[in-house]
Amino acid sequence: MSTSRSSSLAEDGAAGVRPGAYYGNGIPYLPIDGYPGKIIAIEGTDGVGRSTQISLLREWLEVQGYGVIETGWTRSELMQPTIDLAKGSNTLNKLTFVLLYATDFADRLEKEIIPALKAGFIVLSDRYIFTAMARAGVRGVDRTWVRSLYGFAIAPHQVFYLKIDEKTLIRRVLQSRGMDYWESGMDMKLADDIYESFRAYQRALLKEYTSMADEFGFRVLDARRKVEIIQDELRRQIGAFLAENDTSAGKEAE
Repeated sequence: MSTSRSSSLAEDGAAGVRPGAYYGNGIPYLPIDGYPGKIIAIEGTDGVGRSTQISLLREWLEVQGYGVIETGWTRSELMQPTIDLAKGSNTLNKLTFVLLYATDFADRLEKEIIPALKAGFIVLSDRYIFTAMARAGVRGVDRTWVRSLYGFAIAPHQVFYLKIDEKTLIRRVLQSRGMDYWESGMDMKLADDIYESFRAYQRALLKEYTSMADEFGFRVLDARRKVEIIQDELRRQIGAFLAENDTSAGKEAE
């Protein structure tokens, strides 16, 4: 085991949790002590440009000589078909969806994230456990229970939150792909039409993210800015973190 802690996110949030360590008891058969890889997560609601920033970061990091893998929301080969089917039928309750998302993350943690950390790779995560927490929170799922559920997760080394206001988000979504059922919170019956439901749902979701930014120490970036400006800021902060880490690792090896 990487830690003897019996606490979880439910008990102390992010306080006292070392980046790269399990938040709680973790996965018993997967110790992670001393793994050289790093987890860098980018959080935020749909339409803020997470995927674009992740793609640009990967290119930049690989040019710098780092091994990189990407992971993201509902990308587990085991669970993605099940989640898509559940969404299509819209017959499952909110707690079942929470458990499906947790299973998706657990599968990716075991098969993708931990092996990458062991090999010294940088894991770029297009959303992490915080999206699941935010979505569960706005649907009225007990926040303490959700944080306890994700006690098996590994604390990221850096979490960047692309923050945006409701009006800018609506304009971007309408100009791009439009509003869909789930991103508009139509399952919650917040309004009769999809536009008003989207507004109400995203307003609640943004409030959840803002609350978690303090709880988990997000690095907040203004997502209203141009793509290249946000990317420059991400590279500056990540570059400084990795340079400091490389220097520390070099001293320990001497």
